[in-house]
Amino acid sequence: MASEAASLSEIQAQLSKIIDPEIGRPITEMNLVDRLDIRDGFVDVEFHLTAAFCPPMFALKIASDIKSSVLSVKGVREVKVTLRGHYLADAVNKQVNKPPPTVTR
Repeated sequence: MASEAASLSEIQAQLSKIIDPEIGRPITEMNLVDRLDIRDGFVDVEFHLTAAFCPPMFALKIASDIKSSVLSVKGVREVKVTLRGHYLADAVNKQVNKPPPTVTR
């Protein structure tokens, strides 16, 4: 029977596809992922950027790419992404982790 649990190797493979738009190299190759925790389909990713004053649009792009890439892995139900050490980390974290809009009918 196939496991429904999220695979660490699959998550790492997805993260290795995320390219820093300013430098053009994978975030994993540059060791920008500081922590990766997986528990019962919930994934917590902490990362930093190459500079504390990296352009905010790149910071948000990388954070959003992390979230969507990890969410695409089978068995992942929720992802929390945390940017550390950036001058706009709080704003980026709030934006990338906000709940999706609810649909009313």
